Formats: sequence, structure tokens, C-alpha cells
Amino acid sequence: MVSYPGGDVREPSRLRPPRHRVSPRAIIWWSTQATIEVVAVLVPLVIGLLAWPDARPWLVPGTITVAVIGVGYLLVMPRWRFRVHRWETTDDAVYTSAGWINQQWRVAPMSRIQTVDTERGPLQQLFGLATVTVTTASAAGALRLAGLDRGVADDLVEQLTETTQATAGDAT
Repeated sequence: MVSYPGGDVREPSRLRPPRHRVSPRAIIWWSTQATIEVVAVLVPLVIGLLAWPDARPWLVPGTITVAVIGVGYLLVMPRWRFRVHRWETTDDAVYTSAGWINQQWRVAPMSRIQTVDTERGPLQQLFGLATVTVTTASAAGALRLAGLDRGVADDLVEQLTETTQATAGDAT
């Protein structure tokens, strides 16, 4: 038990990873994004191979390298991100874990939340997903919960809005 100013006594918060995973459809969303990125790099290289025969000695190894790295990226990144990306809200804070190479764990107290936004790009809409952005009074920037099921995201925004309105503090 920890005693806080004003006589408030609470159990100490335990540092642990957030409990909730993002939607499994996030794997398909990230895979689709990665496919578009890899294709956007490979198509010009292949066109260059076909249109510029004199450049083949250096374009062939470059194209093969990009293709191998691209396939590895497509196979590893979406599933790895799914294993890392988690989120949770409590009465006191929003917790997020994100990334795949550079992983980040963030905690934002409810009293520091300034805005809560929802974003649905074209691919997210196609897969029934959304990103919730929680803007705080922090130099580290906003927390982004990407790959949430659209219904979960809508419920989360509503819950966070109600909780932050009921939380004392000026979010600065």
C-alpha cells in the first residue's frame, strides 16, 4: 500500500505489459501495406532491367537484394508487430506497447490526456480497423493504438472521453 497526499491509500501500480492485443486483422493490414511498399520499390527496378540493358550488371544484384529483403520484411514484420502491439486502459492511465524493431512502451495518465482521435485510412476501412490517437501534455508526443477493431476503437474513444472529462487536472 502506498499513501498519497490527502490521505489517499492505494495499491502501487505494477509495471507490466498492456493486456489487450490489437485485432488479428492488423496482420493483414500491415502485410498489405508492406506489399505495396515492396512493390513500389521493385517495379521501377524491374522496369529499369527491361528498358536499360547496359545497367543490368548492377541492377540485377540490386533487384535481387531488394526482393530478398522485401520478402523477409513481408514474412516477419506483420507477425512480429502483432506480438508486440498491445494496449490497455485503466481508471488511471492508458498503456501502449508498439513497434517491431524499435519497441516502445508508454503510459499516459488520464489527467494528462488532451484529445482522443480516431483515424481510418482506406486500407483500415477495408479491413474494419482503426487507429486511436491519444494526445497528451508530453514532449514524447501522442500515443497511437494502431490496428484496433473499429468497434473496439469507437468504444475506447467513448470510454476515454468520459474518463478524462471526469478526471481532475488540467492536462498540462
